[in-house]
Amino acid sequence: MAQESEVPSPFSDPDERRVLFAAVDSFCQYRKTAHYNVTHRRRQNFYALPTSQWQMLAAPPFNLLSIFDRVDDAIDANAEIACEIVDTALFSFGVDKFKSNTGLETPESSSVGSADDEARSSIDWRNIAKSSDIDKARSTIRQLYRDWSHEGSAERKACYDPVIQDVVKAFWHAPSKHDVKILVPGAGLGRLVFELCRRGYTVEGNEISYHQLITSNWVLNHTTKGQQFDLYPFALDFSNVVSREHQLKKVKVPDVHPGTTLEDVLGHTTANAADRMSMTAADFVVLYGDEEHKDMFDAVVTVFFIDTAPNLIRYIETIRNCLQDGGLWINLGPLLWHFADRAPSEEHASKRAQGPCEKTGIEEPGAFELTDEEVLILVRNMGFDVEKHEIRSDGLGYIQSPESMLQNIYRASHWIARKRPLP
Repeated sequence: MAQESEVPSPFSDPDERRVLFAAVDSFCQYRKTAHYNVTHRRRQNFYALPTSQWQMLAAPPFNLLSIFDRVDDAIDANAEIACEIVDTALFSFGVDKFKSNTGLETPESSSVGSADDEARSSIDWRNIAKSSDIDKARSTIRQLYRDWSHEGSAERKACYDPVIQDVVKAFWHAPSKHDVKILVPGAGLGRLVFELCRRGYTVEGNEISYHQLITSNWVLNHTTKGQQFDLYPFALDFSNVVSREHQLKKVKVPDVHPGTTLEDVLGHTTANAADRMSMTAADFVVLYGDEEHKDMFDAVVTVFFIDTAPNLIRYIETIRNCLQDGGLWINLGPLLWHFADRAPSEEHASKRAQGPCEKTGIEEPGAFELTDEEVLILVRNMGFDVEKHEIRSDGLGYIQSPESMLQNIYRASHWIARKRPLP
């Protein structure tokens, strides 16, 4: 349903290939690592207690050993989703799940002797994920709660509805909605892209994380019905829990079947869903900062995105490049600067005197953090007229259990800026 735009193949670059397969492997390892880190270690610590104490906690009303068993069952349910993501990713890239290397299993493989084919068969995708990769897989599975469960609708409503309303209000006069082209950088698991598309617009999502990309591909293109899978988003959390029923809360994902929903909404139009919704896998700055993407979009919608920039100036330059004159940039999110702790590397320092750095996009050295007021000043100085700005009073959670004793809440900055034509 969601097309992939033309981007460089991950198999053409060894480093990119390793990142991709590390992401795939991290989902494959979800079951083993979760059982070990969450319940196995707790059982070890439990039996290390004095006998009288662990026997008391094993009996009603605590039943901690039974709780560990229930958490194991929840991990297995989540792992079924992880396995689906792995199978979908390997199928999409033409990789055999069961071979000792990544040999091709596609009909085209016998007739096409490309460098990509050789690259696919030259690396074993298993057991290469690092702990950071596995942490990302765990958080990505949990993110399905926010983006693709009925229970996560409150979080979606708080952050997606305002920008969707902005789009609807801005383009109500458009003769045809599908002629309105919208870019969503940092598209994550694709829910905002889906929501804008189901309202009739032509939407392109962009994401750099393979964890997010292969999961969004699974949800959008390979689930077969709504409410298909059980997800226990908070089962692995043992802190700030009011009750075990909260910890072991089960939700169903996806809350709606994307394919059926879009067919029902768009069935009466000439453009099909695959033409109206697409995803690109690339660094936002690198892909959309070129001449090919100049003046391509009527609107750019960024939600919980701009603070992922080590260099916000690059993001603004890229957004200005791909927006048409008079196009809208709609933003909502906090300023949790993701690269605030980035330290200059010795490599970058030594090469600085030799000329411009060859690395671009998120790999480019340097970083800075601005206040919300300073962000708006920078946006204006770089060719935009800010037409609306508010700090929203309704707090936004992010993959937050509503029953948790710990509530992390953001006050989001919400604004609309219009690209000024060059003088």
